[in-house]
Amino acid sequence: PDETRAWTVVKGATAPDAGGVFHSDFKEKFIKATVIQWDKLLEAGGMAEAVAQGELRTEGKEYIVKDGDTIEIKHG
Repeated sequence: PDETRAWTVVKGATAPDAGGVFHSDFKEKFIKATVIQWDKLLEAGGMAEAVAQGELRTEGKEYIVKDGDTIEIKHG
């Protein structure tokens, strides 16, 4: 059924630093992050629905991760 995973990051971490907690390539080869708050993701009913509703935003290397962010890291 449904599955959720979370990784803890230091308060004030940038998007690349947060990605690096999961895998070093996410930090080293960071391109951008797609971000949505968890509650908005649930309200939308899933990632595809959130995209269709325009709820996702793109953030760069300087983005400071906030509590409750759901982030998809794009890396190369």
